[in-house]
Amino acid sequence: MLNSIARATTSRVMDPIGRGLLRIGLSPDTVTVIGTIGAVAAATLLIGSGVLFWGTVAVTAFVLFDLVDGAMARARGYGTDYGIVLDASCDRLADGALFGAIAFYCFTQRDDRWLGVAALVCLVCGQVISYVKARADSVDLKIGGALAERAERNLLSLVGTGLAGLGLPLALPICLWILTAASAFTVVQRLLQVRTAYRASGRAGNPISNPWISEPETPNPDGSAP
Repeated sequence: MLNSIARATTSRVMDPIGRGLLRIGLSPDTVTVIGTIGAVAAATLLIGSGVLFWGTVAVTAFVLFDLVDGAMARARGYGTDYGIVLDASCDRLADGALFGAIAFYCFTQRDDRWLGVAALVCLVCGQVISYVKARADSVDLKIGGALAERAERNLLSLVGTGLAGLGLPLALPICLWILTAASAFTVVQRLLQVRTAYRASGRAGNPISNPWISEPETPNPDGSAP
C-alpha cells in the first residue's frame, strides 16, 4: 500500500543518487547485493544482540539500497530479468534476517516467548505474501496492492525496534502484534486477489496427466509397433 503512495516521491529523491552511482561504475546488481549483505549483518549482529536503536539505523540505511538499485536501472534505461530475480531473492533474505533477529532477541534477551512467536509469524507470512504475488505474476494473473506489503512490514518492525532501543519497550510488542494481524490478513487477501483475477481471466482448467495410467503408444508412420 505504501509502495504506490510513496513511489513518486522516492523516485525524485533516489534518481539523482542512482545516476551518481552509475557514473562511478557501480551496477544495480552490485548495489542490491551490498544492501542485502549490510542489512543481514546489521540485523544479525546488532538487533539480534539487543543493540536495537543502532541496529535499526543500520538496517534502515541498507534497506534504502532497495530503492537505489531501481533508480539506477531507470537511469541506465533498462533492467534485466536476472536483476528482477536477484532483487526479489535478496529482499527475502533481508526480511528473513530482520524478523529472525527480532525473534532471537525476544527469545534470548527479552524473555518473551509469545513476542518471539509473533516475530516468526511475521517472517513466515511475509515470505508467503511475496511468494503468492510472484507466483501470480508468473502465470500472468495481475493483482494490486495489499494491506501489509514489504514497505509496511519494514516500517512497523523498524519503528518497534527503534523506539524500544530508545527506552520505549512497549513499542516493540505493539508494532509486532499489529503487524502479525495485518500480515495474516494479507496472506488471505492475496489469495483472494489471485482467485478473483483467475475467475476474471475466463481461463479453463489446466489438464493434468495421471502418472499411474500409461499413455497409449502411437504407432510409427509405417504402421509398425513403436
